[in-house]
Formats: sequence, structure tokens, C-alpha cells
Amino acid sequence: MQLRHVRTLLAPQDGTARVTCMAWSASSARFAVCTADRVVLLYDEQGERRDKFSTKPADAKYGRKSYVVKGMAFSPDSTKIAIGQTDNIVYVYRIGEEWGDKKVICNKFIQTSSVTCLSWPAENIIVFGLAEGKVRLANTKNNKSSTIYGTDSYVVSLTSNVSGKGILSGHADGTIVRFFFDDEGSGESQGKLVMHPCPPYALAWASNSIVAAGCDKKIVAYGKEGNVIQTFDYSRDLSEKEFTTAAASPGGQSVVIGSYDRLRVLNWSPRRSAWEEGKPKEIAHLYTITALAWKRDGSRICVGTLCGGVEQFDCCLRRSIYKNKFEITYVGPSQVIVKNLSTGTRVVLKSQYGYEIDEVKILGKDRYLVAHTSDTLLLGDISSNKLSEVAWQGSGGNEKFFFDNENVCMIFNAGELTLVEYGSNDILGSVRTEFMNPHLVSVRINERRQRGVEENKRLAYLIDIKTIATVDLVGSYNAGTISHDSKIDWLELNETGHKLLFRDKKMRLQLYDIESSTKTTILNYCSYVQWVPGSDVVVAQNRNSLCIWYNIDAPERVTMFPLKGDIVDLERNDGKTEVIVSEGVNTVSYTLDEGLIEFGTAIDDGDYHRATAFLETLEMSTETEAMWKTLSRLALEARQLHIAERCFAALGNMAKARFLHETNTIADQAAQEHGGDGTDHYLVRARLAMLDKNYKLAEMIFLEQNATEEAMDMYQELHMWDECIVVAEAKGHPMLDKLRRGYYQWLLDTQQEEKAGEVQEGQGDYLAAISLYLRAGLPAKAARLAMGRDELLTNGDVINRVSTALIRGELYEQAGDLFEKVGNPRKALECYCKGNAFLKAVELARLAFPAEVVKLEEAWGDHLVQQKQLDAAINHYIEARCSIKAIEAALGARQWKKAIYILDLQDKQTAAKYYLKIAQHYAALQEYQVAEELYIKGDRTKDAIDMYTQAGLWEQAHKLAVKCMSQEDVSVLYVTQAQEMEKQGKYKEAERLYITVNEPDLAITMYKKCKMYDEMVCLVAKYHKDLLSDTHLHLGKELEAEGRLQEAEYHYLEAKDWKATVNMYRVNDMWEEAYRVAKAHGGANSYKHVAYMWAKSLGGEAAVKLLSKFGLLEMAIDHAADSGVFEFAFELARLSMKQKMPEIHLKYAMFLEDEGKFEEAEAEFIKAGKPKEAVLMFVHNQNWDAAQRVAEAHDPDSVADVLVGQARFAFEQREFQKAEAFLLRAQRPELAIKYYKEAGMWSEALRICKEYVPSRLEELQEECGREAAKKGTRGTEGLLEQAREWEQAGEYARAVDCYLKVRDPSNSVLMEKCLLKAAELAIKFLGQSQSMEVTRTVAPQLVAMKKYSAHQLQPGLQGAFGFSSPMELSLALQAAELYLNLDLIQEAIDAFIEGEEWSKAKRVAKELDPSRSEEYVDQRYKEYLKNQGKVDSLVGIDVMAALDMYAEQEQWEKCLEVAAKQNYKVLHKYVALYATHLIREGSWDKALSLYVHHGAPANPQNFNIYKRLFVEMVNAPGMNCAEAYSSWADLREVLFHLCENLVKSSEANTPAHEEFETMLLISHYYATRSAAQGVKQLDTVAAKLSISLLRHTELLPADKAFYEAGIAAKAVSWENMAFIFLNRFLDLSDAIEEGNLDSLDHSDFQNTDIPFEVPLPAQQHVPEEKREEVRDWVLTMSMDQRLEQVLPQDERDTYEASLVAANTGVRSLPCVLTGYPVLRNKIEFKRPGRETNKDTWNKFLMAVKTSHSPACQDVLKFLSQWCGGLPSTSFSFQ
Repeated sequence: MQLRHVRTLLAPQDGTARVTCMAWSASSARFAVCTADRVVLLYDEQGERRDKFSTKPADAKYGRKSYVVKGMAFSPDSTKIAIGQTDNIVYVYRIGEEWGDKKVICNKFIQTSSVTCLSWPAENIIVFGLAEGKVRLANTKNNKSSTIYGTDSYVVSLTSNVSGKGILSGHADGTIVRFFFDDEGSGESQGKLVMHPCPPYALAWASNSIVAAGCDKKIVAYGKEGNVIQTFDYSRDLSEKEFTTAAASPGGQSVVIGSYDRLRVLNWSPRRSAWEEGKPKEIAHLYTITALAWKRDGSRICVGTLCGGVEQFDCCLRRSIYKNKFEITYVGPSQVIVKNLSTGTRVVLKSQYGYEIDEVKILGKDRYLVAHTSDTLLLGDISSNKLSEVAWQGSGGNEKFFFDNENVCMIFNAGELTLVEYGSNDILGSVRTEFMNPHLVSVRINERRQRGVEENKRLAYLIDIKTIATVDLVGSYNAGTISHDSKIDWLELNETGHKLLFRDKKMRLQLYDIESSTKTTILNYCSYVQWVPGSDVVVAQNRNSLCIWYNIDAPERVTMFPLKGDIVDLERNDGKTEVIVSEGVNTVSYTLDEGLIEFGTAIDDGDYHRATAFLETLEMSTETEAMWKTLSRLALEARQLHIAERCFAALGNMAKARFLHETNTIADQAAQEHGGDGTDHYLVRARLAMLDKNYKLAEMIFLEQNATEEAMDMYQELHMWDECIVVAEAKGHPMLDKLRRGYYQWLLDTQQEEKAGEVQEGQGDYLAAISLYLRAGLPAKAARLAMGRDELLTNGDVINRVSTALIRGELYEQAGDLFEKVGNPRKALECYCKGNAFLKAVELARLAFPAEVVKLEEAWGDHLVQQKQLDAAINHYIEARCSIKAIEAALGARQWKKAIYILDLQDKQTAAKYYLKIAQHYAALQEYQVAEELYIKGDRTKDAIDMYTQAGLWEQAHKLAVKCMSQEDVSVLYVTQAQEMEKQGKYKEAERLYITVNEPDLAITMYKKCKMYDEMVCLVAKYHKDLLSDTHLHLGKELEAEGRLQEAEYHYLEAKDWKATVNMYRVNDMWEEAYRVAKAHGGANSYKHVAYMWAKSLGGEAAVKLLSKFGLLEMAIDHAADSGVFEFAFELARLSMKQKMPEIHLKYAMFLEDEGKFEEAEAEFIKAGKPKEAVLMFVHNQNWDAAQRVAEAHDPDSVADVLVGQARFAFEQREFQKAEAFLLRAQRPELAIKYYKEAGMWSEALRICKEYVPSRLEELQEECGREAAKKGTRGTEGLLEQAREWEQAGEYARAVDCYLKVRDPSNSVLMEKCLLKAAELAIKFLGQSQSMEVTRTVAPQLVAMKKYSAHQLQPGLQGAFGFSSPMELSLALQAAELYLNLDLIQEAIDAFIEGEEWSKAKRVAKELDPSRSEEYVDQRYKEYLKNQGKVDSLVGIDVMAALDMYAEQEQWEKCLEVAAKQNYKVLHKYVALYATHLIREGSWDKALSLYVHHGAPANPQNFNIYKRLFVEMVNAPGMNCAEAYSSWADLREVLFHLCENLVKSSEANTPAHEEFETMLLISHYYATRSAAQGVKQLDTVAAKLSISLLRHTELLPADKAFYEAGIAAKAVSWENMAFIFLNRFLDLSDAIEEGNLDSLDHSDFQNTDIPFEVPLPAQQHVPEEKREEVRDWVLTMSMDQRLEQVLPQDERDTYEASLVAANTGVRSLPCVLTGYPVLRNKIEFKRPGRETNKDTWNKFLMAVKTSHSPACQDVLKFLSQWCGGLPSTSFSFQ
């Protein structure tokens, strides 16, 4: 955001006149400034001063200057201003809504100290700070003030958050306190928030942080809980002064801080979540800024200064013009002002959540705003200024907005409809629908208020094209779903949302009542429909009729008028409703009956008197009658009884009218007596309940008033005797018996015997009841009563009467039940059978007459068949074993599968005819597979084939026919059928038949005969692909012959013979078609050729025009000339391109030349302007005279060419003198030289060159030399001859060059002589530099020739001459002598070296250049010996080099042998190299023996080798056995000697020394363990050593160590330890698999010296099968209850193998034999720190003595060395 100065509102004064405070109203329409004179100036939005008023002191006696205004704020409604003053008072002035209104004080709040700052954040709530440190609240409603919180420090600043729900106060001691009226769910804390370093006079609460500044020149941004987010430090800026005031933008995205002559701007960056400093606004001579006020829409900020000036700044981010109608101003990232340029109205669009607003769009006839942020969507109605912000995840801008409804915006996105009500920040509703047409969605939002309904929001939309859903948007539930049988194309709710109109594609108009869920078709052929605004009246058009429903509650009552046109619109305004109809070019309006519409409105408004008065004026009609009914219902519901009485009177319902009249009379009397309208009187309420037929409610009302008589009278009057008697019984009425008698008598009098019987039954007189039931003709009821009472069942007379009556009434089933009940089963069975109650009959027969069950089942089946219940009959026939009837019933019931099931159980003969019937059914259903099976089962395969044939399923028919017919019969059948089809013109079917019997040729012949070539080609392509091309050609020719050229073209092209097509069209003179085909299908030049032929056929001007049209004219001329059609070419060129004539003449001449017509060709060449070509023609033919003639006549320049031609001919004839003469005549000596060169006559060439072209002589000589070199021996002779000639001529330099050019590898002697001759001549006759150069050229070649010669010598000769042959010797010596002649010492030495003349080289170096060259020769000699591999010779010269060579050649034995003769250091250098080599190859045992043999020096360079040997050995498999003793003993000896050497070296007592001592101890344990493993008595010693090694697992592989310890413990039955160690081993093994040790549990090894932090082994050291064995054993032992998972302890309460006591930390020494701690009975050795347990020592000695184990004896020998001797007790092992 940037600040731009707009205008000066108040000019500054010369002196101090501080603007104490300023404020903008919430509406942004007013701006107030309080001056130093305590006058409040009021400005309008444009900055024009419109009003002012003076403030007042708290007490007038102190005068106007007794106070200062410290705070000022507008009320939220902008009609009041609060003023805080230092004279301990807050005034509230009402300034009115218009400029110039009288200013009056409406509230004042007296305080105990000065007011220092003030804010008005919410309605009726003013917050202000006092000098005594309190922050108080003043309530303008009750005129009282109270303390919010108190501090001990002066309040210097006060501000509120963006929403006005929280306040911040800054105090003189730096404290910043926060208070919330409502924290809006943020959960932020209240109270003291921050202790700022200085008084925060500049304090602002932005949306994301709190910004404070003061006199320390620092701006600090604090987080929501007081943590420092950012600090802007200007303390080192000398131009900066203290910060005096601050203001946050209304959106909270920017903060402006004022100081001296400067405004600093901070802008919040959402992406960085930090404040960014904008460019500061610096204004000279502005002086200190005392007040800031930000306009509520964020577009302007006003600045008050110390000198009384007020400046206004624009603070927008950017501004743009939209459609030239709106100005869009971005005043912050989250706030935009939209201004209508024509009306000046403005809307402030702001994100409540502080999100950055993207592009703002104005849609919907420039009325509605749409804008996106990252997480929300902003919508607004400009006309009503209703704005909404709803959560909205970005959907790529694919939303579609519909603004047809003024209250709600409809948004379609990805199949979802979202509704947003303008002015609401929550989504009103969201549903899934694919139908985006606004005519298929209807929304009603509180459009007509109804009685008792506060919120009414309804939605109707399409779920699918035939289903409507209605939704109550207030309760967010589905109000109903309407399924329709046709596609719906329009729908709309009425304004109350209770009724829905919709129309379908069949033009049917439907009305749906949402409350009752009823759907009614109210109109067919509906072309237009609409609700009349503000009512429930419907207007629609049906063909040529205008249909109006004034009362939609009675949809059958419709008013219709004839129409001539179509309805186009419906308008309602000024109390008038008109239907606009378009009648062709005219528009006619039909006015509706406003009174009828008004009736509906009155009803909705609840004004029934107005509705009655209106209906009184109408004649009775169907519409009016419907309205009276509606009004009567509503009046009754509203208890407006007089209106209801009038309604029923109007409807002619006199009974209800009279009843209501009586009720109204009662109500009026009650009203006179008790007041009110009398409708609450119990009689009135009871009568209304009776009118509503709710007699129970009436009874309850009567009984509540103890009016039992009235209740009984009501029931008697209504003849509701039962209810009357119940009331009498309940109240114990004395007339109860009389009532009952009267009721009984009345029933008899009215012949209600049934009811009388029920009464008697109820009173227990069952015989009388049965008599009454029988009299009433209800024998079934009598039978039910008789069967229910045992005493009646025993009464034979009663039973006879009842059964007789039942049989007479044909109620056989009930009679059967009765007979069965009295124990007469036969009679019962007969009755059941007569009554067709077969279920009961069968159940009874199963119990009483089992033999008759089958017969009954068949009868039951027959009965069901008669009743057409065939499917039910099937099972009964099956039960009766009547299979045929069951099958026929199944077929009759179309139970085909059941019929098949039954048939499958029958014999084939019986079933056959039925199979045929079922098969025909399945064939009709096209279930051919089933039908086929059934035909086959019925032995009617032929019918199955016919079925397939009729269905056109020839393949299936063929498959079936093959099975039951011979191949010939099948073929005959199909071919015959196909021929029949062919005659009928059913070619496709015929083809399929031919193909089915593998006769495609017949089908091809058929199509050919019918000239159906496409089908024919398809078959050929499928069955005779090789003949396809021929077929196309054949067809093409046939069609061409028939004149069907287009079809012929297709076939020719399909045959890839486009030339035939072109030829066809050419023959038929259809050149255009020929050209088209050639261009489309021919090669690149084919169409050009066709065009040429076309033009040729036309000739003359026509040909020129045609070729010009195609752009082929020039090409055609060229083609004609190239083709030899010169007449056509001349014709075309003459008519169109005369410039081409010479070219054609030339081509014609060349043609004639080729034809041998030279004279004619000569003429054409001359016409073509090419006489030279004619000359060349004659030259070519050696007609020299003619050539000479033409040249002289037409081309003198060619005369020379003729002479040259004659010369060439003479040369070819070997007439050299003649040829030379011709060339010299032609002044072409260079050609003579060329021809002599080509003939190899170099001397003649050189002669001619020397005489006529001396400038080229040198070049020719060089060329001559090169040629001689190329020609080898033959050329060599020429060079030698030339060289001698030059030498004789005194041209020594040229002679030298010739000698040097001699190259003949086969004659080295000759080359040697030439080189030496060249060197000799150079030294004798040429200068120093030239001779030097020649020598440098010759000498290396001589040396090289020596090498070459050496290779050429036979192996025998090389051996004879030894180091070099005599030839080599002489060549090398000669080269060296040449160098020495020119004092080239170094080169001479190199030559001797190349010749391997080392003695001569040394002598020359010593005599001529001792300082530099002697050492050089020695070095080269060494390299020579190295390269030749003569190491033995090298030893005498350079021992170290020889040793290095031995090492490189891996001759280690020789290397060590030679090194041993040198010093100890050299020897161990190569021992180390050899050891490294062995370790790298995996032979660590050999490397170890190397150090055993040669000793282990304490060289730090060797430490890694010793460590590597140790690591390799402890990791090696198979070392846990007695046989491994020698290896362990070797390692122990090496490490022992190493440690002894370390003690004497500078490495003594270093960490490396200590580490090797530990390794020595470990190797001693391993060696001793191997020795003990070979003696049975020492197995516990071996086990203890394995356990002791666990304390060194930082150097050993942990998994291997624990495995060996566990196995050793297990072997000696120490199961507790074995379990723990092996369990640890398994954990380690799992850890190796996982790659880390994080999951290890160390609890078992607490308080031991076994380390926890050990290296993770890179791989498993124990094979998988061993691990599985351990896993099984551990699992088994874990089940053992006796096992204690704890390590054994000794008297120290410490693990017995641990050296360190757990409680005291005392460290014991380990036993040299077991590694266990030595606690008592110790034997000490001479060397300190070496001890052993006496028992263990004696045991070991005894074992050695008895077993004579060499390994154990070696252990004692080592202990003697290591421990400084053995104890006195000793044994002899001899």
C-alpha cells in the first residue's frame, strides 16, 4: 500500500495548534476534527467542511480553556459523537442525521481523573482510559459507567480490534493490556499481554498482530499471545524522531505510524506471514503528527499535525475501471470499494477473514458482485448493499452463477448447486444436481410472511430428469421427493413454499401440495405458466385458452378465457395484474380480477373480515364457492365463529350455520358475563370439537367441567349409546341400568340384532346372544361364540341350530370348524370339502383318514385349476402323484422350469409332446439354447433346425444339422435354402447359408450375377485374398466396358493400377478425370505427364491455356523437347514463351547430333546461339576442318579449342612433336606440360616448363619428386638421377631435398646411403642452420631404421649379435656422430641410448656434459632395466626400485628375501604391503603368519593392519573349537610382541596402546578357550571365558559373542544364563535385519559390565538353521516355570561375571584363566594386575598334568611370559 496526498482539509498555523483527535464515522460519510480551540469541525465524505460545534467544560466556572479534548469517537450508527476531556468527563453529543441539525448533549459521564483516550467499539458501549490507570466502560443506554480493569499506570493509548469485540490499552509503564467483550471463539488470553520497552503511544491492533511504538524509535510487532514477531529499529536513524500515533486499516492488513515529518507504512504479507515495510511518506515541515484517522471503507487516511493542519491521503493499492460503469478500488489486500460511476453509490467489499481478494466481477445486469479469495467466495447485491462471504475451495473458476432470484445467488459447480443468501456468511444449502437451468431450480426466501412462521426458506430442484426434491433450508431436511413418469422441463414453488407447480415434456401441468404430499394434474397442453406475484394465484395457457386459478386449494375450479395469441409476460403493479399476450404483431393485455387475487392476499394476511366483505360482493360461482370453503376452514381454525357462520350460510350448509349460530349465541352470553370474546367458554369449545367430529375432545371438555349430563346428552343425541354408557359407568350415574335397557330396546326396535347380540354377549347372556346372531343371519358369529365357550359346545340343541344355519348359509368351512370342535371329523371333512377348505380338510384327513389324503390333494388341485390358480395347483398334483395334471397345470401357469423338472422325471413317450410345447415357448422368447435342448429331448431335432433357420441362426442350425444329417444332406439343404433366399432377394441370408456350408464361391458367383460388386469384393478379400487384386482389375474392365467409369475407377484404384484408370479416362477423352486420378494416386510427375498429353491432344492456343492454368507450361515445353517432340515444343514456345526458343534449338541440335545429322545439328546450334557446341561436336568427331571452319566463322575464341583438340588427338597417337606444336600454336604450354606429365615424360615436362612457364618450375619439381616417391623403386631411380643431376649442377640444396625424398622401405641400404649422402652434402656445402636442420631430419631416421632393421632380423641373428646387430650398431653410431659433428651432445646421447650403447652414452656424458647428462643416462638405464624386467640387474643399481618392481609383479618371496638383506625398516615396509595384499584377498591367516615370522613393530602405520587382522579373526566362522587354538595363539603372540614393542616406543600409554592391550586380552581368552575345549575337565573354564568375552562386545560381533556364550552356558547346564544370552542373541539378530538397535531391551543387563552401546553387525554371523534351533529352544524354555530369567549373583549382590560391584563400584581384577572377577583365594603373579583364582589354577594344572594337552601347556608358557613368570607351585610336563 502506498500513500498519495489528496488534499489539505485544514491549513496549518504558524505556531503550535495541536490537532488533539480525529474520527471517521462508521458510515464513512462524516469526518470530525477537534482543534486546539476545542471546536469540533465536521466534514463530508468529499472533504468539504459542512458543520462545527464547540465542546463544553465540565464546569462553566472554570472557563473554556480549563480542559483539553483527549479522545473522540463516532457511535456505530454515526449519529452521535463521544468526547473525552481532561476535566474528568465524557460527553456524548447527538449531532443528528442531517447537516445543520442541532447538537445536544445526550449523555455525560463524570470521572475521578482525566480522560486520556477514548473509543466507541460497539452500540451503547464507550471505552475510555483515565490518567489514574483505569480503563472504564460507559453505557449510553442506562447512562452508567463502570471499571473494566484497573492498573497503576497512566493510560496512553487505546485501540480496538477489527471486529470491535476486543480492546487494547497502552500504559505509561510500557504495559499493554488486552480485554475481550467476545473472543469470537479464538481462545486468546485476556489481561496483561506485553511489557513494551517504552510507553506505547502508537498502538494498533491489526488482524494478525499487535503493533506498538514509542519514544525508543522502534516499531515492534507482537503475536496473539505477546511474543515478538518482528522489530523495525530506527534508533540509529538520526532523521527519525519518536513515534507519536498509529492507526490500523479497517481490514487490519496495514498499519500507519506517525512521527516527525514522516509516515511509516507496514503491510501484512499473507504469503510470508510477516510485515513488510512500505516506502515511508516524508513531508517536509509537516512537523510532529499528533492524530491519525482511517476512513471506515479503507480508502482514505487523515493526518493531524502539531501545527493544526489536517492532510488527507489516498491509500489504495490499485484502482481500475470496470466496463466504464464502475470504479474498483483495492484499499487493502482484503478490502475493495466498488463505486457506481453514474449514481455515485459505493459498496465496500471486505473479506472478514483477512484473505486477499482476487479479481472482482460485476454480473447479473451490473447488479451483483462476485470475488474470490484463496479460501472464500464473496458475493454482494449492490442495490441492497447486502454482502456475503462463504467458505469456498478454489475450483479453477469453473463456477456458473445465476442471479435470477433477488434474495439468493445460485452457484453451479461440478454437479453441485450451492445457494448463498445475500447478507449471510453461511452457505444456505448445497445439493447434488446435474441440471443447471434456472427454470429447473426454484428458491423461495421469506417472500411472503405467514402467521406464526418467522423463517420460511424452501428449495425445489431436480435429482434426475424425472424426480423433484424439495428441501427446507431452515431445518436442512428433505421436505419431500416427487417422482414423475415423464421428463420435467419447468418447476416453481409458490411464494410461501408450500405448493409446487411443475410441467413435463408432455406439456402437462402438475400441482404438488408439499404439506399433504399430493400431486394433481391441473392442465394439459400447457405452453405457459406462472404464479402471480404476491399471491397464490396461477396463470397458465392451454392452447388457445387463458386459465386462472384464483384459489389453488381447489385446483378443479379454474377460470378460462379464450386467447388468440401466446402469453409472453405477467405484470402486477399499482393494484393491477395484467397478462401480456402477443397476437401476431400486436400485444394485448388481459386484466385479472384483482378482487379474487386480493382475497388470497387477505387470507394469507389473516384479515378474514376483509376477505368476507370481498366475497359478499361476488356472485356465487365455482371459484367463489371454493373461496367460501377456504375461508370457513380458516375462520374455524382462527375461532372467528361469526365469519364461519356466514361462510356456511353462503355455502347453503344450514345445519352447520344453525349450529354455529347457537354456538355464537352461547359465546356472546359468556362474553357479556365473563368478558373476552366468549370462545374460551367450555360449551363453545365443546361444540366446536363436536363440529370437528372430535367427540372425545368434547366429552373431555364436558367432564372437566363436571357436566356429565351434557356429555351423555351429546352422545344420546348422536345415538352413540356405547360412549354414553361408558361415561355413565365412569361417573357411576344412577340411570345406568335404565340406559342399558333403553339402548337394548332401541337396538331391537331398529332391528340391529347384531349389535343387540354383542350387547348381550358383553353382559354374559351367551344363549340370548346366539339367538340374536342367528336371527340377524350371522351364523358365523354365532359359531365363533359357541366355539369359544365350552358350556355351549356341550349343548346339542345350540350346536344343531348353529350348524344348520351355517350349512344353509353355505358357510361350510365354519361348519367344518364347529364339527371338528365337537368331535365329528367325518361331518367336518364333508363340510371342508364342500366349502373347498382343502387345507383344513387335508390336515384333518392326515390325522383321521390318512387314506383319503391323496384323493383330497387331487381334488384340491382340481379346485385351484378351476379358480385359475394353476401355479398353486402344481404341488398338490405332485402330492397326489398326478404327473400329467401337474405338467398341464405347470404349462397352464407358464411355470416352464417346473414343468421341465417334472417332465425330466417322466418316461420319454409321455414327455415328448410336452417338451415340444415348452420348446416352442422358449423359441418364441428367443432362448434358443434351452429350446434346442427341449426339442432334442422331445426327439424333434428337425424342429430345432427349423427354429434356428427361421431365426437366421444358420451357424447353430448347421452345427445341429451336422450331428443328425450327413454332410451332403446338410450342404444340399443349405444350398437349396440359399438359392431360395437368393430368388427372394435375401442375398445376405443366402450368403450366410453358403458360408455356413463352406461354399463362399457360390456366394461370390451370386453377387457377381447380381452385380453386387462390393459384397463380392468383401467375400473375395476374406476367402481368396490372393485373387483380390485380379478381381478388382476384372471388375474394373467389366465396368469400363459397361461405361460405368466411376465404379471402374474405384476397382482399378483398389487394384493399385491407377495407370489403367488414367488410360480409361484418356481413351474416353475425359482428361479432367484422368488428371484428377493421376494427381491423387500417381507419382510426383504423373499428373504433369497427363496434363502434357491433354495439352498435346488439344494443340495450339488451347494447349497453352490449359498448361498455363495448371502452371505447367514451361515444364511441358521442356518435356516435349526432352521427349523429342520438337514440333509441339516449338509450337508452345512460339505461342507463349519465345525466350525458350534458343533452348529448344539447342536440345534439337543435340538430338540431331546424337542421330549423326551433323550438318543439320550445326545449323540448329548456330540458331541456338551456341556455335561453340557445334565446334565441340566436330572436334569430338575429329572433323578438324569443319571445326576450324565453324570456329573461324562464328566463334573465333574456339579456334584454340580446335588446336587443343588436335593436340590431344596427336598425343593419343603418340605424335608428341606434332601435339606440342599444336599446343604452342594455341598458346597452351601448360597443357603440353600436363600431357607430358600424364605420359610420365617428366624430363620433357620440365623442359617445356623451364622454357615457357618458368614460374611453375619449382612446383613441378616438387610434384616430380612426390610422384617418384609414390612410384616406389621406379620413382626412386628417378629421384636418384635427379639428385645426381642437381649435385653435378651445383644445386646442393635441391640435391639434398631429392636424396631426402627417397623412400624405399624394401631397400634400407639405399635409404641409408641417401640419408648419409644428404647429411654429407649439407655439412659440406650448406650453411650452419640448413645443415643443422638436415642433420635433425636424417639422424632420427637412421635411429628409426635401426629399430626397423632390428625387427627385420631373424631371431637367430639377434641372438648371435647379442644386444644389437652390426647394422644397428653402425646406424646408431653414424647418427650419434652426425649429432656430435654439430655439437648436439644431448641428441647424440639419446642416439647411443636408442642403440643401447650404454657405455658409449656414459662416456660421452662424462666427457662432454657431466653436470647434466650423467644422471640422465643413469636414470634412463634404470628405466630400461625396469621396462625389460631385468630386476636382478636393477638390484645392483637401485635396490628400492627393484623391491617396488618385485612388489608390483607380486614376487613377494623374492621381495622379502631382498628386503631382509636391507634394514629392518625396509623389510617391514614390504611385509606391511604383502600383509595388506593378503588381507584384501581374504588370506588373513597368511598375513598373520607373516607377522608371526617377522615380528610386529610398533609402527603407527601398521596399526590398521593389526586391527584388521584382529577384526577378521574374531568375525571368522568356525573359530569356536579346539582346532582353532594355533590360529588364536598366533594372534595372541603377534599382539603380545606388539604390546611389548609399544611399551618401549613413543606410542606407550596412548589410546592405541590401551586398545591393543584389550585386543591381546581378548585373543588370550579366545586361545585359552580353544585350549580348554580340548580337555573335558575344563568345560566350565571354556564356558566362563565365553561369558567373560561379553564385556568386550564393543570390539567383537555382538550376535556371535552372545550366541557362543549362550551355547557354552547351555552345554554346562547353566540354563538361566543360557536363556538370557540366547534371548539377547535373537534380539540382536532381529535388530540386524531391521538395521538399528533402537528396539533392544537392556533390563537383563542392568548393573553389569556388559556394554549396551555396541556397533550393529553389518551381517548375521550365525547361519539361519542355527538361529532357528536357538529360537525353538528359547521358546521351549520360556514355558518352563522353573526357569528364572535373572543372571546369577555372588556375595557382592552383583552378577558373578561382572568385574564392577553394583553397590560399591569397586572393580575386581579378572582371572587370567577365566576372566571372572578374583574375589578370594587369589594367586598373584609377579607382574602387577595379573591374578587368578586358586581353585581354577589348581584345576587347570591338574588337567594339564593328566591330559598332557600341548595347547594347555602352551597357555601356561604364554602366561609365564605375560605375567612375569608362574607361581612357585609348578609341574613338569615332560
